[in-house]
Amino acid sequence: MVTYAQVKPYTPKKWQLTGLEGISDKTLEMHFGLYEGYVKNVNLLNERLAAQRSSGTPKGSDPAFAELVRRLGFEYNGMRLHEYYFDNMTKSPQAIHSGRLYEALGTAYGGFDEWKADFAAVAGMRGIGWAIAYYDTVEKQITNHWVSDHEIGNPAGFVPVVVLDVWEHAFILDYKPADKAKYVEAFMANVDWKACEARLPG
Repeated sequence: MVTYAQVKPYTPKKWQLTGLEGISDKTLEMHFGLYEGYVKNVNLLNERLAAQRSSGTPKGSDPAFAELVRRLGFEYNGMRLHEYYFDNMTKSPQAIHSGRLYEALGTAYGGFDEWKADFAAVAGMRGIGWAIAYYDTVEKQITNHWVSDHEIGNPAGFVPVVVLDVWEHAFILDYKPADKAKYVEAFMANVDWKACEARLPG
């Protein structure tokens, strides 16, 4: 029997975000718990895949192996996108009026305010998912995208810069589904623009 090295287990991150504008501590507490569930499932799936590989049984034609691999993409992106989301919020936000990120966000939309309006429109789409402003490392520009089910819709090679969770669990304790736009406004009021700018490559 061949023993395969196992992927290093992931440890849930912690954030101090109490007192956000328009996003309650109760919502954050629930949301952190959901995030930790993704981390737990990533570790569990990696353990099960390592066991299959060590037993010499992993085959693409095996439905059990295939389902574990497919599920890992959902759980892993659920973990990582939540980390981006919580990382790009702060309880001490500062307005953005200039700088590298300000210019990058506005380039493809005619200005920062135009980018912001488009981003809010993407976030306001019907359905559950993510609104993400991605940096295209090839064309050197930022464009807004909708990502559903965590792993569906991520453009290959692009870098997430501003990440907004618009699954209903992110706002349902604070806003009715019909008031999702108010949640989007609350998120924008809590964005940590410095953290977002730090994501821009070189």
